[in-house]
Amino acid sequence: MVFDARAAKALQPGDAMAVPGCPGLRLLATKNLKTWTYRYKAPDGKLRQVAIGPWPALTLHDAMAKWMELRGQKSAGVDPVAQRKALRAAAKATPAASKSYTVAMLVEDYVKGHLLVSRKAAGAEAARKALDRLIEQEPELAAADANLVTRAQCFNVLEARKATPMATAKLRSMLGSAWEYALDAGRLDGNTPNWWRQVMKGRLKSKGKVMAGKHVGQRRRALRDDEVRALLAWLGNMHQVGQDAVVMYLWTCARGSEIFGLRPEQLAVEGRGEDAVLWWTIPKEQTKNARYADAVDLRVPLWGRVRQVVERRLASVGQSGYLFEDTRGKPYTQHAFSTYVYDLQPYSPKAKRRGNPALQLPVTDWTPHNLRRTGRTMLAALGCPAEIAEAIVGHMPEEIEATYNVHTYDQERLVWLRRLSDHLESLASSGAPARP
Repeated sequence: MVFDARAAKALQPGDAMAVPGCPGLRLLATKNLKTWTYRYKAPDGKLRQVAIGPWPALTLHDAMAKWMELRGQKSAGVDPVAQRKALRAAAKATPAASKSYTVAMLVEDYVKGHLLVSRKAAGAEAARKALDRLIEQEPELAAADANLVTRAQCFNVLEARKATPMATAKLRSMLGSAWEYALDAGRLDGNTPNWWRQVMKGRLKSKGKVMAGKHVGQRRRALRDDEVRALLAWLGNMHQVGQDAVVMYLWTCARGSEIFGLRPEQLAVEGRGEDAVLWWTIPKEQTKNARYADAVDLRVPLWGRVRQVVERRLASVGQSGYLFEDTRGKPYTQHAFSTYVYDLQPYSPKAKRRGNPALQLPVTDWTPHNLRRTGRTMLAALGCPAEIAEAIVGHMPEEIEATYNVHTYDQERLVWLRRLSDHLESLASSGAPARP
């Protein structure tokens, strides 16, 4: 039997690799993990799949041992998926005769009592799914008494997932918060240690973004002036939503969620005659500062090209009620735009299949969020004071400053975003350099 580790590393999300000589044993790639799975035909004739464990933390030898165990269960007439569901249900149940507070129960209480009420819907749902996957993949931990979970158990859970350090770090943080929630609620003994806050501390660090299958390291990318010039000259090759989104990012320094959440009621012209300004007021609840009690709505004056984009879109708002919508009439999303930009990069699989260099971005290695960082960097280069630039991008000031400084910076926003607009227009009008 031959297992090609190099081919396993190259698996793309959604791809699977079978193990010769082990019917049903496969390595399945998802966005964040590569997981050993056992696919089989259940007694009811349906094709089912059960997770065995993450690779490479779980070696081929160990995966084969678990595969043989699961295959033996199936041969004995036991459905592995049904059995795991039964174990999870038993772990969540609260028998009258038992005082055991299981990990599954603790996680469920944390999700219902904290996550779903304190986070935005999308973030809460993503966190819930991550915790649900953990409960499904670790049935023994799920059924364990939360008071008796050992440091070694916590370490093993994180160690098995360290191939995806950022996702695992988030999982570690959530489990630490879940234990704190249970301790505060009195559902755990007050002397129960919160091992999640201690194990693997400082060891789960990203190796940086992966591009074309290679780690490129941790970088804070901002486009240079010549790159912005080339991008603006090439902008006509994008579809209309893409063109307008790039302008919105650069001219306003706003976040993607704020841009694609833009609705007509957030826009208003203030002033008269030559002093009239189109203001975009982003509700506090739509910003990243929503969780701060002293945060306020984010105000953005729209100058030049970005005002033209907004007014054009405002005149043709569709059934979604948003200024940015897709061809189906649904709200366009930040994820959709990020995917679109990636597909235009020459190293993306889609661009390689397309095989037309003219439809590839002239400036590579950037994401939509890098455009926001580019605008902020340009403000600094133009001489914009740091506190004004931070107010423009919607960052909260330090606690002591926030306590005493309640200035809105509206006049400063008018001045510096206009200067940013003028600078960007000068780049756009100066033409593009030769393509590298």
